[in-house]
Parts: sequence; structure tokens; C-alpha cells
Amino acid sequence: MSLKRKIALNLSIAFSLLFGIVMAVIYMSFNDFRKDEFKERFRQRLEFTSHFIAKSKDFEEEAPVFFNENSDNILLNENILIFNDNKELIYSTIKDRNVTWDNTLLKELDEKKVIYSEKTVPEIYAALKNINGENYYILTSAYDTNGNSKLEYLKYLLITAYVMSTLLIGFFSYYFMGQFLKPLEDLNKEISEVTAHKLTTEIPVRDSNDEIDVLAKSFNTMIKRLDDVFQSQKDFTASASHEIRTPLTRMAFQLENLIKFGQHSQETLSSLQQIKRDVYQLSDLTNSLLLLTKFDKENIQSIYEEVRIDEVIFESFEAVEKSYPTLKMDFLISENTSENALLTIKGVQSLLDIVFINLFKNAAIYSDDTEVDVLITETENKTVVDVISNGNTIPKKEQPKLFEAFMRGNNSQNTSGSGLGLRIVKRILEYHGAEITYTAPGDLLNKFSVIFYK
Repeated sequence: MSLKRKIALNLSIAFSLLFGIVMAVIYMSFNDFRKDEFKERFRQRLEFTSHFIAKSKDFEEEAPVFFNENSDNILLNENILIFNDNKELIYSTIKDRNVTWDNTLLKELDEKKVIYSEKTVPEIYAALKNINGENYYILTSAYDTNGNSKLEYLKYLLITAYVMSTLLIGFFSYYFMGQFLKPLEDLNKEISEVTAHKLTTEIPVRDSNDEIDVLAKSFNTMIKRLDDVFQSQKDFTASASHEIRTPLTRMAFQLENLIKFGQHSQETLSSLQQIKRDVYQLSDLTNSLLLLTKFDKENIQSIYEEVRIDEVIFESFEAVEKSYPTLKMDFLISENTSENALLTIKGVQSLLDIVFINLFKNAAIYSDDTEVDVLITETENKTVVDVISNGNTIPKKEQPKLFEAFMRGNNSQNTSGSGLGLRIVKRILEYHGAEITYTAPGDLLNKFSVIFYK
């Protein structure tokens, strides 16, 4: 998840929690206010009833008309029961159904005088009043229809406001974070374009003097140092390879003359031929290093050309055949290859020659019968070149490290070599966006598969 999304998400969550707490406090506060208001109205209604009884000579006849016309009775869904001193019902606002009451409540009024119960439905407010020298038990029950309706409306209003606010804050957080972090994204874009070939390109520095500006300056300082290191490394590799190539060429020429015109024993001749192969191997290694110092993964694409892979294979084999004349090649094109296959790939032929020269040399050195099979398979998505030879296979535990520098398997014991050939092969193929894999499909059978993607 990107930093912008993380910040926006955390802001949205924090706001949602805070806003949710505020909404819950508002809802509970309003509910408490509703209860207090309803209780006060309850009390006022009971006092009003008491005053009405005190002033009315015959309230049993007048009260029903008064209570039924009162608007609060509709809003509160109110019912009133009045009992005399003997706890006999003398007045009720309940019509058309049986009237029931709790005698325990009447007895409790004798002790407490006033009882309010908000846990029952409907709520009850009861009082024992002495009016004109007589005791009256007044039981009032009501349901806060209007207040609960307002509370329900407030609940839906708060939920809607919460959802809308959360969505809006999420959107605006993401938008404003995008604006705030845009300089950082621009910096990231500039950094991603800096490569080993473009280390001299500096990141634009703004005059804001903020953390991003400081980061850009630090990055520019770092790439200057890296450029110095890389340039020193390239200069050293190029100079060393160039200096080594001259004496190697001279040594190879002298060895050719010694072998061709000298009179030597069979043992001496074999030693001279082995030395010549080692010299050519060193020469190829220095040529590979010189080529690699000129290219990297980015600038190599600018000199891509259409290369016929079969021509690269034959040219590479001819170059190896000069040092290993007994090496034979069996070249095949797979039946799975389409009839319209062009056998072409995009790349640099001089570098691709190094790839197959190294593979053919490995086959010549480590093969039991000095024979190599080459199988080309081309599909719509890729071109695969399998280089197969007979010989001791590489153990599975060593295969993952096969393409590392100076890695030599158990099958290379007592055989000269630098351990850099396959590492150079892998590096060149990476420059071409290609892959190489090793498998041992059978006993004494080695297969290198070079995969070019289209």
C-alpha cells in the first residue's frame, strides 16, 4: 500500500472513531434530556391532576372531558387511574377495556408517597396526595411517543451524517494527501529514472527547504559518489582488460608458431595445446569484460537489432571449433515451431556470441563424447534454445549457485576454468530480458535452456 493511501486510511479511521464517539455522546445526551423532560412533564401532569381534583366538586364527571380534550394526552398516550383512601378505583381514563392495576404499587405508595418507574412500558408516575383532607392514589402511565419519535429520527440522522462524513473525509484525505505528497512522487519518479548509465543526472531541488528538499540534496550527493565509484570501476576493468589482451594475443601467436613449426614430443605438444586453450580462454574472458564495460541494461536497448538466432549459434560454434576441433554439433528445430517462425530476436550479436561460445565451450570441456545438441523451439511468446550435452551432471544442491561468480561444480574438478563464464552469460541474457536455466533430464545428461521473450 502506498504512503498516500496509508495516511488517508489512517486519517479516515481516526476521524471515523472520533466522529463516532461524538455522535454516540450526542445521542446519549439527547436521550437523557428526553427522559428528564418527559419525567418533568409527567410530574407536571400529576400536579395538574391534583389541582384539578382539589378545585372540582365533582371531578368524576368533569375530568374525562378535560383529559380527553387535552393535547398532551395524545402526544404522551397517557392514562390516569385515581383511587380513594380505601384503594378503590374512582376514576379512569381507560375506556372500552378492562382496567387492571398493581395493588403492590398502591401499598408501596403508603411508604414512599411518590414512585417513578422508567423501566416499565409504559412508564409510571404515581403519587399519594392528600386533597381537601382525603387521600387519593393517583397513578399516571404514559409513553413518550413524541420524544421517542424524535430520538429515532436523530439516530437515523446521526448514522447518515456519520456515513456521509466518513466517505467525504476519506475522499478529501486521499485528495489532499495526494497534493501534499506530489513532490515526493515527483522525486520518486526522478529517482527511478536514475541508472548506472545516468548517474550524472541530478534530481531537481526545490527552494522549499522541507524534508523532501533535504532528501533530494542528499540523493544528489549520493549519486555523485556512486558515479565516481562506478566510473573508477569501469575504467579499471577496461584498462586492465585492454592491458591483459595485448600480451595474451602475443602469447597465443607464439604458441601457434611453436605448435606448428616446432619439433616436440607428444607430451610437450599436449602441454602446449592445453596452454593455448587456456590463453584463448583468458582472451575470451577479457573480451567479454571489455564488452560488458561498454553496456548496461538501459543503454543496450538503444542498439538492439534483429538477429537470427541460428546464425549466432553457427558462428559461435565455428569460433569454439577452432580450439576444440573434435567438437560436433547436432542442430535441430523443434516440430512445435510454427512454419512462419523467423528465428529472429532483438539484441546485440556480439554479446549473444559470447553466450553461446561459453555454452559450447562448457560442452566441449565437460562432455564425454565432445558432442552438443542444439534444439530451437519458437512460439508466439518466446524462443527457446536448448543446448544439450552428455557428461557428469551438477548436483541439485549446487544448481541454485551455478550462475554465481567463481562457482564451479563437482563435475569441473581437474578441469581448468575461471568460474566466470556462466555468470557473464547470465548477465548478458539479463540485459536482453532473457533467462537461462539448467536441468539434468537424465543420467549423464546436461541441458541449458536459453529463453528469449518476445
